[in-house]
Amino acid sequence: MRLLERDDTGEVRLTEDLPKNKIPPYAILSHTWGDGEVLFRDLMDATGKNKAGYAKIRFCGDQAWRDGLRFFWVDTCCIDKSNSVELQEAINSMFRWYRNATKCYTYLMDVSITSPDVNDKSIWEPAFRASRWFTRGWTLQELIAPTSVEFFSREEVHLGDRTALEQVIHDVTGIPLKVLQGGLLSDFSIDDRMAWIEKRTTTREEDMAYSLFGIFDVQLPLIYSEGKQKAFRRLREEINKASKGEQPFDEAEVRCLADLCITDPRHDKKRIETAKGGLLKDSYRWVLRNAQFQQWRDDEDNRLLWIKGDPGKGKTMLLCGIIDELKMSAPSCLLSFFFCQATDSRINNATAVLRGLIYLLISQQPALISHVRKQYDLTGRSTFEGTNTWVVLYEIFTAILQDPVLKTTYLIIDALDECVTDLPRLLDLVTQMSCASSRVKWIVSSRNWLQIEEQLAMVAQNARLSLELNAKSVAAAVNTYIDYKVFHLSHQKKYDIETKATVVAYLSSKANGTFLWVALVCQALEDPDVQDWDTLETLHTFPTGMIYMQEWCIKLKDPEMHLSASTFLPPSQSFTGPSASRS
Repeated sequence: MRLLERDDTGEVRLTEDLPKNKIPPYAILSHTWGDGEVLFRDLMDATGKNKAGYAKIRFCGDQAWRDGLRFFWVDTCCIDKSNSVELQEAINSMFRWYRNATKCYTYLMDVSITSPDVNDKSIWEPAFRASRWFTRGWTLQELIAPTSVEFFSREEVHLGDRTALEQVIHDVTGIPLKVLQGGLLSDFSIDDRMAWIEKRTTTREEDMAYSLFGIFDVQLPLIYSEGKQKAFRRLREEINKASKGEQPFDEAEVRCLADLCITDPRHDKKRIETAKGGLLKDSYRWVLRNAQFQQWRDDEDNRLLWIKGDPGKGKTMLLCGIIDELKMSAPSCLLSFFFCQATDSRINNATAVLRGLIYLLISQQPALISHVRKQYDLTGRSTFEGTNTWVVLYEIFTAILQDPVLKTTYLIIDALDECVTDLPRLLDLVTQMSCASSRVKWIVSSRNWLQIEEQLAMVAQNARLSLELNAKSVAAAVNTYIDYKVFHLSHQKKYDIETKATVVAYLSSKANGTFLWVALVCQALEDPDVQDWDTLETLHTFPTGMIYMQEWCIKLKDPEMHLSASTFLPPSQSFTGPSASRS
């Protein structure tokens, strides 16, 4: 990938073609092409500044610089389109490049705003809705893929981001709000995704199909002479091939899996995300730029990452985000995960964790079920019950991880500290197995417990990501979460600008880098009994310490939130109301 680099004088130069593991944080431009675009050859010949399109390059570089980014990418000049091999690689990589960008700036040449009051949407929203940018094929992925999409007028005035404008964008494009909020594309059918491009156009007819490669996570060679119909036929064939996967299970294997499964971790993940108000990309994407995470991801010998932090710091949602990112960045790999929860007897013990991990591995690579069938065909359902269950499952799990046909695998366990039964066994499993296979990488999370730290320290090659040591990144993520929650609160409660700003300021000043505190306060403010006119008075009645939130937690109707709040106390302590001592 080739980038543009801006120096402190405003000068711009092209970098060399960078390998995947050497790409720095960068911004990316989304726009529609017009006359006088600056091409790769123009920059190489130093003639680009004389063309009209250089204004967009300057804008992107300056905005990136203001956002603390030195590097940026613009499609007109960062790809040598005269090189067919490079062009094909770029088109097949485009979705990933937009997804991995730290910032995406959308420059709307046909939206003008000269008024100083950008908050008066009536001045520019009609032009925004009618913008040519919404009609082009390639801009579909540029809208969906990035974590952050910010819109600018012709005068380079910031109009808002994708979150603030999501309802307008949904109205114009028909793209579901869940997609605009960062939901998984795989949750939507092939026909649904195909429909998003129906009203769009491309200059070259084949690009209508090629611009969907990233939307469907496929790669194909480019044949610009084939025409639109054949291009879509090839795309459909590749999608069908990818969706078929491996052979389905036979009747006996279905029974075996049914007896193995006490909970599907994929459903637990969705339940958790729903209970916490949805997964917000901007609240977790910081971890992808974290040195410890990158060390774990890129170093072949580093097979264990421990994410640790105090309660309420967002560890669970951080892992949900990492799972989604790994699904997209490594679709051919196996990804198995488990969410422990102390208050649920089905998922608060080491045996349940092992069953869940095995279940997801087999669901993705059915051939692995042979390791379970060897025992299950002899003992049936009792394989997963009784005093020897852990021993049997441990042997099965070991055999799976040692199977030569096992694909590259990621294993993720959230909330080790909420494994109430047999935590030492689970810790021993992690330490032993994380050293057993170079094809398997582990991520675990927990509170800062000495017992866990001592056990995981036995793994020679490991990375540790402390949320307390990354307090600045966590605080920024919490502030993004606050903006998101208050944005929706203000629509629900009809806050005026002053009230909205006051709520944001109060939450930001009191959150102390704690997601759960913000979630609890916002949920209480959503109560129908709290009217917009008494929001500010109510806001100041909330206790700022998590222990003192208990009275509010009891009032909340959502048991998930109440139970989550209780995890702020160590196992030996229970809530006793406002008089409880801080721990």
